[in-house]
Amino acid sequence: MRVGFLAVLFFLAALHPLHGATAQEASPDSRPVVVASKPFGESYLLGEMFAQLLEARGFSVERRLGLGSTQVAFEALRSGAVDVYPEYTGTGLLAILGEDPTGSPSQVFRRVLGEFRDRWGIRWLPPLGFQNTYAISVRSEMAAELDLGTLSDLGGEAPALVGGFSPDFLGRDDGLPGLRETYGMAFRETRSLLQAVKYEALQTGRVDVIDAYSTDGFLARAEVTVLEDDLGFFPPYEAAALVGVRLQDELPGAVAVLTELSGLLREEEMRELNRRLEVEGEPLAEVARSALLGLGLVAGTEEPESGARQLRGRRDGGFLAYLWDRRDETLRQTLRHLLLVGLSLGAALLLAIPGALALERFRFGAEAVIRGVGVIQTLPSIALLAFMIPLFGIGVFPAVVALFLYSLFPILRNTFTGVRDADPVAVSAAEALGMTPLQILRHVRLPLAAPVIMAGVRTAAVINVGTATLAAFIGAGGLGDPIVSGLALSDPWMILSGAIPAALLAVVVDGTLAVGERRVTPRGLKG
Repeated sequence: MRVGFLAVLFFLAALHPLHGATAQEASPDSRPVVVASKPFGESYLLGEMFAQLLEARGFSVERRLGLGSTQVAFEALRSGAVDVYPEYTGTGLLAILGEDPTGSPSQVFRRVLGEFRDRWGIRWLPPLGFQNTYAISVRSEMAAELDLGTLSDLGGEAPALVGGFSPDFLGRDDGLPGLRETYGMAFRETRSLLQAVKYEALQTGRVDVIDAYSTDGFLARAEVTVLEDDLGFFPPYEAAALVGVRLQDELPGAVAVLTELSGLLREEEMRELNRRLEVEGEPLAEVARSALLGLGLVAGTEEPESGARQLRGRRDGGFLAYLWDRRDETLRQTLRHLLLVGLSLGAALLLAIPGALALERFRFGAEAVIRGVGVIQTLPSIALLAFMIPLFGIGVFPAVVALFLYSLFPILRNTFTGVRDADPVAVSAAEALGMTPLQILRHVRLPLAAPVIMAGVRTAAVINVGTATLAAFIGAGGLGDPIVSGLALSDPWMILSGAIPAALLAVVVDGTLAVGERRVTPRGLKG
C-alpha cells in the first residue's frame, strides 16, 4: 500500500505544473493577467470588461469567470491563482473581514482599503462609480395584499412566508442571519436558489421573498416590489476591482489600466447593461464591448479578442443549430473534461487497487480504513473543491485532487470485496495444488474478482464525469463551464449545451469500461 501511495504522490506531483502553469512559468512582462469573477451576471460582465480593457491595452488575459462564491474567489486572489476580480466594499467588510455593517460609503471603502492592504497586501482600486446593494423583494401583488413597504413590515409576516435566497446570503452576516437578528425575520421555510432562477421562482409563487440586487436587469421588467431597509441594516456595496499582490508587483501597468474604469459607471447604466445581458440574452462579450465603447475606453473599430468567446452561439436556427455553432467550444470543453476524469481516475487506480490488495492480505483494520475513506463521499462536492483552493489554488490540479479523492472509495471497496469473496472452492483447489498465496492472488482471486473490481471502476468513472462539472466553480474548465455560465446568465440553452454532452460522456465512458470489464472477465464467468 505504501508503494501505491508513493506512486500516486509522484503522479500528482507531476501534474502540479498544470495548475496555473501560464501564470507561473511566463516572465512577469509577458504572462497573462488572470481575470476572475463570481457566478452571477453582473460579476461576469464586470470581469469581461476588465479583460477586454486589458486586451485593448496590449495585455494577454486568461479568463476564470464564474468562481463558486465570495470565499472561493477571494482565496484564489489571496493565493495568487487569479490577479483581479470585481468585488463590493460591503461584502469585503462583512463577508471577508467579519466586521459590523456600519459607516458611510467613503468610510467603508477606507476601512476595507486599509485592512486588505495590511493583512494580505491586496489592493482595492477606486470604486467603479455605482453601488449594488441587496434589494429584498416580494411580488407586487403580495406587497399590496399584506401592506408591505419596509423590511420591518416583512419581519412581522415572515413566519407565514417562504424565502428564496442565494447560498452566500443564507450564511453571511449581512444576509439572512443579520436580517433575522435586526428585523426578527423567521421564515416558515428558506430555499437556496441561484441568482438566475430567483425571479422565476418568485413570479411563479414557489417562494415569496428573494434577495435581489439593486442593479438587477430583471427589476425593470418583473412585477416585484423592493422593500425599504428602514433600519439601515445593509452597508454600502460599492463595486471595485480587487487586485492581488502578484499583479501589483509584476504588472503594475495592468493595475493602471484597470484604474481607468474607476468612477465611470452609474447604477442606472449597470442596470441597463444587466438587463441586456440577463433579460434580452445579448452575448456577454458584446455587452461588455459596447459598455467600454460607450465610456470611450476603446476605439470603435476594435473587436473583442479571441479570448472573449461568443458562448451563446447562433439563436435563429433552433437548439440543434445552436449546438452545431458551438461545436468547437464543446469539443474543447469535452477534452478538458476527459482530462480531469482520466487523470483523477488513473491516480485513484494507482492507489486504491494496491491498497485494497494490501488490506485483504492483512485484514486487520481493513473495514475501518475503507469506512474512513468512504467518509469522503459524504462531503459535498463544492465544499471539497473549495477546500482545495487554500492548498493548491484553482485550476486543473486542485480539481484532479478532489476528483481523485471521490474516486477512491468505490474502487477500494469493490476490489477488497471482490478479492476477499473470490470463489472459496476455486481458492481451496489452488491451495491443494500447492500454489503460493501470491500465485493464488494473481491466477485465481484477481481473475475471479475482475467483474466486481471493474464495477467499482465504472461507478467511480461515472461519478467523476458528473462531479467534474462542478470543477468549473474553481476555474478548472470542462463541460461545467457552460452550465455555470448558463445559470449565471439565465440561459437554458447554454446550460443544456454543457449538461447534454456531460450526460452523453458518462454513457460513453461507462460503455467503454463495460467492454473492458467483459474482456477481463474469465471465460467461465461470462455466462
